[in-house]
Amino acid sequence: MARERKRPQILIDGHNLIGQTPGLSLADPDDEAQLVARLRVYAARTRAMITVVFDRGVFGHPVRLGAQDVRVSFARSPQDADAQLLRAIARIDDVRGWRVVTSDRAIVRAAGERGIAVVASARFAAQLFPAAAARAAAAPTPSDKPERRLSEAEIAEWLRVFGEDDPQPPA
Repeated sequence: MARERKRPQILIDGHNLIGQTPGLSLADPDDEAQLVARLRVYAARTRAMITVVFDRGVFGHPVRLGAQDVRVSFARSPQDADAQLLRAIARIDDVRGWRVVTSDRAIVRAAGERGIAVVASARFAAQLFPAAAARAAAAPTPSDKPERRLSEAEIAEWLRVFGEDDPQPPA
């Protein structure tokens, strides 16, 4: 009789992942809910069990963001979130099938010492949102765009529009 394959387990440093995810912003008061919604889709697609730890909640934030396959925890401060992640890593009995998603050095080191696979947040964001990652990679950066110099006629027109018909030479 075939043994049932153990479901993958993923422990995520939530705000660290949000900061590396195209389309999400730490400045958005709803960033946690947006990430959790996407993690729920990912969990359904991959059959992974996910635990995500956020630094702190916003007053009035919904208490129940998680679902069956995605557990959500809000720590009281950033230090508490790191401590919570470190405690979770230390409590893992069988490290096979576990991954930790973070770019925090202390958490990466603790997971590595336990033999737990670590995935950098930016890399996991690309796996989580492949279409967004592809768009971000294809988008030109300011240094990719050639600098276009204005012609004398264009400069004169802009000066006229802004009421500077007779530009003064710099002092």
